[in-house]
Amino acid sequence: METSVKKMAVALMVLVVLTPLGLLAVGETFGEWGNEEIQEKLGYVPSGLEGLSSLWSAPLPDYAFPGDETTVGSVAAYVLSAIIGILICGGLLYLFGKKVARN
Repeated sequence: METSVKKMAVALMVLVVLTPLGLLAVGETFGEWGNEEIQEKLGYVPSGLEGLSSLWSAPLPDYAFPGDETTVGSVAAYVLSAIIGILICGGLLYLFGKKVARN
């Protein structure tokens, strides 16, 4: 493994370990609002957003396992979300890089 790849892998692992620090934040994350929060902030929900909101349901809503309100469960869900995100983004970038390298 190249040195730069090793450094990037270590940096990503550090970020995964630090991910649960988000649990210390108060309030919701900017931009991660559902229809209820938008209604509260704007006074209405735009019709396009309201119509499209039923198309997607997050597999881990609020970065938590359904029915598990424990701190350990929340930390595990945050870390799992980080790992899944890294794998998806890394995989897509890898496939894109392979395609670009062929051309």
